[in-house]
Amino acid sequence: MLSTLSVRTAVAALAVTGLLVAVPQATAAPRDAGAPTAGAVADAAPSPSDGVTVKMSPAAADDLGASRKALVDAVSTDVLARSDDAKGLSAKAAVAELADEGRKVVVDVRTASADWARGVAYVEAPRTRHGDPEGWLYIAHRKDGQWIAGLEGDREFADHVATSPLVGKAERRDMTAYAQRKAAPEQGKPSVGAAAANTNGLLLPWMPDYYMTLTGGAHSHTGSTGYWSSLDFAGGNASGRVRSSREGTATSMCGAGGGWTRVIHPGGFSTDYYHMFNTTYYNGTSIGRSALLGSIGTDTCAGGAATGAHVHWSLRTYDANYNGQYTWLNGRTIGGWLWSNGSGQYSGCATRLGVTACPGTAIYNRAG
Repeated sequence: MLSTLSVRTAVAALAVTGLLVAVPQATAAPRDAGAPTAGAVADAAPSPSDGVTVKMSPAAADDLGASRKALVDAVSTDVLARSDDAKGLSAKAAVAELADEGRKVVVDVRTASADWARGVAYVEAPRTRHGDPEGWLYIAHRKDGQWIAGLEGDREFADHVATSPLVGKAERRDMTAYAQRKAAPEQGKPSVGAAAANTNGLLLPWMPDYYMTLTGGAHSHTGSTGYWSSLDFAGGNASGRVRSSREGTATSMCGAGGGWTRVIHPGGFSTDYYHMFNTTYYNGTSIGRSALLGSIGTDTCAGGAATGAHVHWSLRTYDANYNGQYTWLNGRTIGGWLWSNGSGQYSGCATRLGVTACPGTAIYNRAG
């Protein structure tokens, strides 16, 4: 058994990099009673976080102490239960299958106190096709010695937002509206001309009255299945700078330097921006409309693929069951343009004032 000093030394060495990685153990070994430290040998039953990549700031590791392994287990359990690519598999089998595809499950602990923690968790996208990873903000609370994690879309998430000291006033306002989905009811598949849920004046992801070129019409955020929620843009006269579609609270999903940002807007919608470079780091930060997020790029910090610099922009909301999901663009007005699906993914177009713009067309971003 490692001495207390040697354990502290090992943790300190990892903390210097700001990264703690949970490594699967082949066999069980005796350990002290109580909660295991990060990296401690697991019991005979596999831990939900075995094989999961864990990012944790030194400050969060200090605040959590010996409970950090239990926290990561709780978050990992929720992530693997929610992931489309892990459905029907045990935690061990899901992580192993994803690893065989070169994909990681990541739990990033950003901030923590003795009984609260929050951060980001995601499952990397396949690197063989264009598309977004699966990712969630989470908040966890330790009650009676047990961590209860809530991912975006869970009722626990909404409950934790209301009470956690790690959520600021402005962020709580936006996140509560998002969790309770204070927007018009979602339609199954709105058609052009139908009264789709109001997007509350969302802009396209660059400055108003400048243009970018639509390179991909409405398509799934994964590039394969799911609601056609995403658009691709490149070039134009906006200097390649990607900006938020509306005010809200922003989080850099991959951490500092990563090309994926999520902004939660008032009124029940959020937007994702992927493949950026030279990004601004945000961690639940309040931002204004058209705040600078980064520049169009080819970053794949959480998987997927990108051919040529562009931004992969996606619209998200919640359904009536508090289930976070990407949502249809078809029938919605974004940036002054009414968007419609095409006959296949990536082929959809937009209309404004009698003008139709399809992939390959420069589109001006209009606020009205």
